[in-house]
Amino acid sequence: MLNKTIKIALDGPSGSGKSTLAKNLAKRYGFVYIDTGALYRTIGLFVSDRGIDSDDAENIIACLPEIKIEMKLENGGGAVYLGGKRIGEEIRTPLISKYASDVSKIPEVRAFLLETQRSIARENNVIMDGRDIGTVILPDAQVKLFVTASPEARANRRYAELCQRGVETTYEDVLAEMKWRDANDSGREIAPAIPAEDAIMFDNSGMSIEETVDNAAKIIDKVVNL
Repeated sequence: MLNKTIKIALDGPSGSGKSTLAKNLAKRYGFVYIDTGALYRTIGLFVSDRGIDSDDAENIIACLPEIKIEMKLENGGGAVYLGGKRIGEEIRTPLISKYASDVSKIPEVRAFLLETQRSIARENNVIMDGRDIGTVILPDAQVKLFVTASPEARANRRYAELCQRGVETTYEDVLAEMKWRDANDSGREIAPAIPAEDAIMFDNSGMSIEETVDNAAKIIDKVVNL
């Protein structure tokens, strides 16, 4: 193992399977998994609960000092707390997905969360997934993978996931929301969801979870001697 901490950045669009991949890779290597999307979703939850519209930047910025958000390391992963309460599946609904995408475009929100993410990476070997990890959060990561898949494949995965959680929706609605979020995330001016110049493109459209993990691990092992 190298003396310096190892940073692995996984970026990609919604439904690409990057969070599942990150969790499995973290277990394989014994690294800390940081779900950055959960942080933005948690802010989205706070804003939504306050009755603030997701595109009301002025009021979202105004309430940031009131948001007490923490990420604690539990069982090798990042557990998110809001006002001292552990956050769970309530941040995984389509509504909060839209809020997360909108609040993440606000520079003040990104600055609010930036140091939380970087401080954990300074002290631990980490695998971090999100949309601007390799470009903004961890530009010095030794491995940067941009995980992607076709919109239809990603919508199928997300639809199955939501059904399993008991969320009432349709495949058509999930696909439409996913295409909207793709355009929203990749086209924003602040930290757009695009690959870093030195990122390795990783399309897992036809792969199972096991195949995705194994193929990603081959790339990582080749770049970093683990």
